[in-house]
Amino acid sequence: MAQVRRNGTPAYKRIQDAILRRIEGGHLKAGDAVDSERELARIHRVSLMTARHALAGLEREGLVERRRGAGTFVAPPKIHFNKLMSFTEQLASRGLNGYSKTLSAAVVEDEPDVAARLSLPPHARVIKLDRLRCGGEEPFALETAYLSADDFPGLTKSSLEKGSLFSILDREYGLTLVHADEEIDATAADPRTAELLQVPKGSPLLRMRQIIFSSSGKPSIYMMGLYRSDRHSLMIRRFR
Repeated sequence: MAQVRRNGTPAYKRIQDAILRRIEGGHLKAGDAVDSERELARIHRVSLMTARHALAGLEREGLVERRRGAGTFVAPPKIHFNKLMSFTEQLASRGLNGYSKTLSAAVVEDEPDVAARLSLPPHARVIKLDRLRCGGEEPFALETAYLSADDFPGLTKSSLEKGSLFSILDREYGLTLVHADEEIDATAADPRTAELLQVPKGSPLLRMRQIIFSSSGKPSIYMMGLYRSDRHSLMIRRFR
C-alpha cells in the first residue's frame, strides 16, 4: 500500500500527528501502549513501512520507546538540551507545566570560584539560588544559579516558584541572554540529591555547568545543575 498525501501532508506525518493528539489530550499517558505498526497501517490505510517510519520518527524525538518483543509505548517526558531555554520553556515545549521549589535564596561572599566564572572580584557579593525543578508531579532537576548581587538587587525576593528566571531577568532587569558555554559530564546521586529527585541513591545523573552570557557579552549567570538521566538527553550532530 503506497504512502498517501492528504492536503500535502505525508502519510507518516499524519500518523505521528494522530498519536501526538492522543498524548496531548491525555488519552495516552507515559507507559501506555501505542497501536502496533500493523494496526496503524490498517487504521490509516498505509503500508507497513510507512507506519514503521512514523513510529521511528517519534522514537527519535523521545516521545515513544520501542521494546523488542513487547511493542511501542509512550515514553516518560524527556527534556532535550539542544537550545538555550529556561527550564519552564523546556517543559512547555514537551507539553508539561513546570514549577520550582526554592530551597534557598541568599547573598553570599565566599564563592571565589563562582565569582571568577562571572568575571567578578574574588569576594564579590553573589546571589545563590537553590531550586528543585519539577514537571507534572515529579522532580526533574536540582539547579543552583549564581548571579551578581549588585547587578540584580532584590532578585532573592522575586517569586521564582512558577515564573521563569530568564523571564524575570528580561522583564525586571532588561537582561537578554543569548548563549552559554557548557560543561556536561555524568555523576551519581548522593543521599540528599537522591531524596530530592526521588531516585535511588547512586542513580546516574547528568551534571551541567553553564556560564550564560548576555547580549553585551558579559557572563551573567553561572548555573550548576543535576538532571535525572531518565528525563533528559543531549542530542549532538557531528560532521566529518
